[in-house]
Amino acid sequence: MKELQIFNNLPALLEESAKKFSDRLALTIANGLSYSYRELNDLAHAIATKLYGIDVEKGDRISIIGENSPHWSASYFGTLKAGGITVPVLTDFKGTEMYSILEHAEASVVFISAIQFKKFTNGFPECVKYFVMLENFEIHPAADYSKVLKQDLKTIEKAAAVKRDEKIVFPDSVRDDLASIIYTSGTTGRSKGVMLSHDNLIFNAVQTGTIHAINKEDLFLSILPLAHTYECTLGLIIPLLNGATVCYIDKPPVASYLGPILEKYKPTTMMTVPLIMEKIYRNKIKPGIQKSPVTRIMSKFSLTRKIVHRGAGKKLMEYFGGRMRFFGVGGAPLAPDVEKFLIEAKFPYAIGYGLTETSPMLSGFAPEGAVYKSVGTVLEGVHIKISNPDKESGEGEIIAKGRNIMHGYYKNEEATKDVFTDDGYFRTGDLGLFDKKGILFIKGRLKNMILGPNGENIYPEEIEAVINEIDFVSESLVMNIQGKLVAKVHLNFEQLEEKFHELLNSATDKQKELHNKAEELLAELKIHVNQHVSKNSKLASVILQLDPFVKTPTHKIKRFLYNT
Repeated sequence: MKELQIFNNLPALLEESAKKFSDRLALTIANGLSYSYRELNDLAHAIATKLYGIDVEKGDRISIIGENSPHWSASYFGTLKAGGITVPVLTDFKGTEMYSILEHAEASVVFISAIQFKKFTNGFPECVKYFVMLENFEIHPAADYSKVLKQDLKTIEKAAAVKRDEKIVFPDSVRDDLASIIYTSGTTGRSKGVMLSHDNLIFNAVQTGTIHAINKEDLFLSILPLAHTYECTLGLIIPLLNGATVCYIDKPPVASYLGPILEKYKPTTMMTVPLIMEKIYRNKIKPGIQKSPVTRIMSKFSLTRKIVHRGAGKKLMEYFGGRMRFFGVGGAPLAPDVEKFLIEAKFPYAIGYGLTETSPMLSGFAPEGAVYKSVGTVLEGVHIKISNPDKESGEGEIIAKGRNIMHGYYKNEEATKDVFTDDGYFRTGDLGLFDKKGILFIKGRLKNMILGPNGENIYPEEIEAVINEIDFVSESLVMNIQGKLVAKVHLNFEQLEEKFHELLNSATDKQKELHNKAEELLAELKIHVNQHVSKNSKLASVILQLDPFVKTPTHKIKRFLYNT
């Protein structure tokens, strides 16, 4: 393994970057605050000073609950500088879930935004002694919750009124000290606190950074939650390590808002989940290609299709500001048809694979190294094996070992023991295989795998990929119900209404006619899918899912909610 500089802790990483990139822009938010590297480091020091003033000690758990912003990131580094352990909480959680996390983590201090503050209608759990408003770092005793709740929180000043005090000496964290306890929001419904050390995160950031070189001219547009390890490691620690700039958005990344932001900032780098690109492709690019008779015919043949896709790729690059050189996709599988388009369009997408428990990256590829349907090669310093591989296919559970692997689940020794082998490998719960070149391919989740009547492995994700390629399909879920394969399918009703506009307008009962058309499409869908999957993966029935599926923050469907 190539010898790379590894810092003892994350505050030391920021200190070094503040020296190297002092006046360069580190963090900004659209139409809001900006901090240079020196200012960010000073702010982190000042926040640590404030925490010191309310008797925060090394190892205290300190939660951060808020939308992405420079102040979220400053609170993260300030907490670590004070010797605390960060407990980032996803804003998608309900107030009751947040309350339970704070209670389980025994958080003594909570950094919280005005929006998230309102979710705690009955105050904070008893363990919380103070809360700090993210907008201005104003500290309040937990007992003042009701009084602050009555204030018009929109009037909170946006400036950070804190100063650096050089006289205070903070505890120096060693590599194995915990940096974060991150509570997952997985597809199984059980939230566990993943314990990650300074070394876990720094090692992963440094090694992941070797896949694609980041430089100080790069601008990251951050649209995924910082409370998730994916964005925190790849979208915060890596750019700060290399002197790049991170820009946050202050509204949800819908097309009407994101378009002007992309045009203004012209990012070079983004971390996304598959759903974002899949929506762009299916709602914008594919309909545009199908709308023209010429491009529709050209897209049916391999050679001419690539010409059409290359043209669409240039327009896609323009949409993202024209400077994009790394469009990271992770957190869930990318639909095969969308990936094929990105390859033929020569769009600089890159895929990575990992989990919260692995800080998060295990493998990946850079845009120039894309291999269709793969998750790239394993990171240097990480060792992956396929456990109990099938003799014919080579498929088995992916298990991993390395300095990026978590210390365990907080206050849950039983769950920790369950996910480690006797020789210390972490069980990912994912099924995969290596090809002859050492490239890793994921087949699906072990828990999702369905055992067929003849003992064969059926991967619902592969059937869902076929379903989701079909026009008007928004998303799908395949499951085993009483020994039969059943697909629940959510359709894009806006597209349906547009296609059958004249028919629906003349119908006596518009909604009934729309429902009838939906059922007709599902019947056709079943036939199409069963013609394109193996004999053992044929669907017995297809059911209309009226509402969108409930998802995790990385847009994976919460399967446990639909198992019955």
